[in-house]
Amino acid sequence: MRRIVARLFTMLLAIIGFPALAAEPFARSAIDAGETIMPGEQIRLTVDVFAPGFFTSPPDLPLFDIPDALVTLPQERAQNLVKTVDGVQYSGIRKHYAIVPEKAGSFAVPPVTIEFAYSVDGKPIEASVSTEASIFEVAAAANSSTLFAAHDVRISQSFNGNPANLKVGDAVVRTIVITAKETQSMLLPPVDVGIAAGLKQYTRPPMLEDGVSAGRGEIESRRTETISYVADAEGHFSLPAVRYTWFDLDSSGQTSADLPAVKVSVAAAPARNGIAPEPERPAFEHRREVMLWILVALVAAGCFWSARLLPRVLRRLRSHIENSKWYRLRVLRGTILTAELPQVYAALQKWAASDGYRTLSDHVAGLPDLAREVLELERTLYSGGKGDFDRRRAARALGRTASKASGVASALPPLNPVR
Repeated sequence: MRRIVARLFTMLLAIIGFPALAAEPFARSAIDAGETIMPGEQIRLTVDVFAPGFFTSPPDLPLFDIPDALVTLPQERAQNLVKTVDGVQYSGIRKHYAIVPEKAGSFAVPPVTIEFAYSVDGKPIEASVSTEASIFEVAAAANSSTLFAAHDVRISQSFNGNPANLKVGDAVVRTIVITAKETQSMLLPPVDVGIAAGLKQYTRPPMLEDGVSAGRGEIESRRTETISYVADAEGHFSLPAVRYTWFDLDSSGQTSADLPAVKVSVAAAPARNGIAPEPERPAFEHRREVMLWILVALVAAGCFWSARLLPRVLRRLRSHIENSKWYRLRVLRGTILTAELPQVYAALQKWAASDGYRTLSDHVAGLPDLAREVLELERTLYSGGKGDFDRRRAARALGRTASKASGVASALPPLNPVR
């Protein structure tokens, strides 16, 4: 009899207690990389955060340090997930870290503690979860000096004119573009363009770009270098050839690409005709010209002072307009009607904070129409897109909020009461 009672008690605990334990938020992580990782190769750490109900604030993924490795959090759009565990439906958000090891060896990824908020049955809950620690191994490269590894690396050059048809005093601009996939632009090494003997050479700071569309849904990183050459003497010159070397992850070996040397021909500048001397002018014409230049200088000074004061006045006027409540509400309505949903939610939170409220929920507590749309927006963003957010209804509700605000009487007595 006691055994039967014990079994029934155990089954009751399994039925009642286990869902309660399962309905807790959790996080998981996984390293996304091939079988062999090389120094300089970018790998991904995928982090999934799950919570029952829906998120009321997105997970805040912090940066962490790994010795001899670069860790960044790319500006990518988070992916919404839905998962059912033991009959409980979870909402999930997936994000990625980018990790670039700088040398061979064993690398330990520490646990990542993530804070967020979610709601169950209308009850907001603050939560903190952690991923498990993980380890990955980086193989030694055949050439230890090669620290840049990527897929589909390409290099090209172009000129803004014909280098073989220059005149003394002319300039020609050489633009070199390097693109690569599965890496970041700041990891693309600079190009060694050498020295062009006989020409003055000026190099601009490189332009680095990430998330550049490569077609078919793929993206790549790009580094653009610009070098200007000025010819101050006639003759024949040469821009040195360029060799760019990297570790190709597609072929698993060191690869290089070459840009050919470019011939530069500079001809003498065309002769200019001399200017005939001006005849001597009478003294009164000289005085009149001096007076005219003095008048021009006075007018220019007046314009200069006016130009200095006018921007200040315009800035004050613009600041006054932009800080007014009606203007901020107008901008917020435009954001609600046209912007991406994450931007709409961020703008609403900023509006609540600027009006002195601790949270957006506090601000819309007395505004039922707007509160309903905010709830639907949160469900759309953090509950797998199941909300029914209506931009126009939210904008109209905000407009009614502005009308009510404009009609509220001041709590202060009139400045000059009329008796």
